[in-house]
Amino acid sequence: MIFQNPSSFLFLLLIPLLFLFRKIGIFSRMSFPLTLSDWNGKTFALKGWNRKLFLFVSFLSNALILLAFVALVFACANPVMRRREKVFTSKGTEILFLLDTSPSMAAKDLSYMNSPITRLDAAKLSIKSIVESSEGQTFSLIAMASESAYVVPLTNDKKNFLERLDSVKVGVLGEGSAIGIGLCSAVYHLAATRAPKKCVILITDGENNAGSVHPETAARLAYDNGITLYVLGVGTRGTFTIEYVDPNTGKVRSGYYESGFDSASLEKIAFISGGKYFSVETLSSLSEAISFVSNRENVVQSFRLKTIDEYLYYKFLIAAAAMFVSAWILKRVCLSEIL
Repeated sequence: MIFQNPSSFLFLLLIPLLFLFRKIGIFSRMSFPLTLSDWNGKTFALKGWNRKLFLFVSFLSNALILLAFVALVFACANPVMRRREKVFTSKGTEILFLLDTSPSMAAKDLSYMNSPITRLDAAKLSIKSIVESSEGQTFSLIAMASESAYVVPLTNDKKNFLERLDSVKVGVLGEGSAIGIGLCSAVYHLAATRAPKKCVILITDGENNAGSVHPETAARLAYDNGITLYVLGVGTRGTFTIEYVDPNTGKVRSGYYESGFDSASLEKIAFISGGKYFSVETLSSLSEAISFVSNRENVVQSFRLKTIDEYLYYKFLIAAAAMFVSAWILKRVCLSEIL
């Protein structure tokens, strides 16, 4: 933090001067003695907790006035929070996440902080961690089931990407897994870009069982367009419970799912495109797989540093006003009630 008008801090010298002048009798509070005859009544006195409360509120109100003055001086000094951020002047890697949203992705066979979570939620957590820690890369997202939808176009706006990622739900695009259709859609959106590296990260837990395009055909199309495909097979083998809200009816659908897909077809499409297949059975291994891909596909980019100034004077003004008002309330309302 820097101050553009540091000379304003000289006003802080008024505080010790005020105490000094009051000590020697200048600027002291005026008082007039008033003598009343003894009428054998009770004297006005603050005793016990009433006296302690009065002294505390009086001290608090004076302290608030003092702090408000200090905050006002800081506002006059015009504090500025200065930071630098990178502005990339060349394109980086473009990563497209192809996320399976079929009902089987609602199986809770992964855990996060010792609590079971669905495969889809685990995928979201891993994608989020990579996006938040990335620099210079652009990301996009396609949700896939029996149909596919382009959820987020290529962007480096992390906030917007993560908000749209959170909106992806199980079952919105049907009950199958049209991997071939999803890959074709991903290739279509990446093929026209001029990034030095382009890749698709497919996160799924099953085989292709819907759509009119074979996944191997889509993988060859990706290879022909210079797009690398990484396949993450999520989930463990066994029987697991599934529970999700059907977006079409609003009803809760639940049951048991027998997980035991054959990874051979997923390995093959990754091999065809020049990529790699990852078998993912834990949340940590899922994060490691996505991190590996992100680092492997990273490229050196040119950038410049941009200075961003955030002016903070208005925050100190608001704080000063709030403390002045609080002190006034304590003096005019609370102390009057006690007295």
